[in-house]
Amino acid sequence: MICGLADSAEIWHHHHGPSIASSFDAAAQLMRRAFPLPDRDAPFHSESMLAFIREHGAPRILCVWGLGVSEALLEACADSVIIYNSIDVPALRVPPAVSRHFDLVLTGAQWQSDEVEARHPGMPTAVLPIGPEFAAPETFFPIAGPKPYDVIYVAAAQAYKRHDILFDALARAQRPLKALCVIGYGENGQALREDAAARGLDVDFVGPPGVPHAEVNRLMNLAKVGVVCGENDGAPAILTEYMLADLPVVANAALRCGLQYILPQTGLVAPADTFHQAILAALDSEQFAPRQAVLDRWSYPHSMAKLAAVIGDIAPMEATHTHPNTIGGQFERANLV
Repeated sequence: MICGLADSAEIWHHHHGPSIASSFDAAAQLMRRAFPLPDRDAPFHSESMLAFIREHGAPRILCVWGLGVSEALLEACADSVIIYNSIDVPALRVPPAVSRHFDLVLTGAQWQSDEVEARHPGMPTAVLPIGPEFAAPETFFPIAGPKPYDVIYVAAAQAYKRHDILFDALARAQRPLKALCVIGYGENGQALREDAAARGLDVDFVGPPGVPHAEVNRLMNLAKVGVVCGENDGAPAILTEYMLADLPVVANAALRCGLQYILPQTGLVAPADTFHQAILAALDSEQFAPRQAVLDRWSYPHSMAKLAAVIGDIAPMEATHTHPNTIGGQFERANLV
């Protein structure tokens, strides 16, 4: 039972194969299905997914992320509780014809909730971003051992992650700092390596491609401070993932979503021009207790309880729904499986 909401969950993706591909994770008791997608135009539409819903029934709760799915698919799930999170700076990354079907929009900041209200007056929202609010203490945790790196940045090799702010901070710092950049994906990996080398910075790189969560956790435990340098970024999951590994976080003051996770116990906020000073202050401080702060406030048990309460206010679970024992998740990427 998932927080009293459902008996089981499934993750639905798209792929470019000819038929539905499925796999079952016995340890997690989680089914994954990938549905054929004829083209990459968003919001995504799969006739195979539509046929599957018509044959087996719509999920009790349908979670839609990112670039979304077609209106036809949402209409087929009219009896579901439909939840959306953009996982990005725009609060809604889908057209109004699609977003009008949402029963709840999860946002990363109040200004995003205000944008949803402006498009769809009265639509329920909750500042409960999928990433940082649902981090798992079992996945990210402290590991005893040496910490050869002063700073770690786990972020895609893309311009919006603003690695240049970290590199500028390393160059400005009053003492030498050693940094580790862990990159899951992105087109700028080689350019970042060349930039760091040209500046004479002490930076090691891992990826792309990305590494498994267990390795990310191990790498985080090699550092003393985690940083988030982006500005036009959604609420990054890495904020609380660093914290669960017991790393204080230094975040860019211009970050559009997620600064609510930076408390006196968890880290510091600084603008780009004084980012180096904040990193040094975090390294020299002993006031932080980031893991405990997350355990007390934001790890997934807390967030699932909050989400269950919001869903209960929107649509009591005993009310209706064609397939009352399943949560289905529909994600934006078409090539995950």
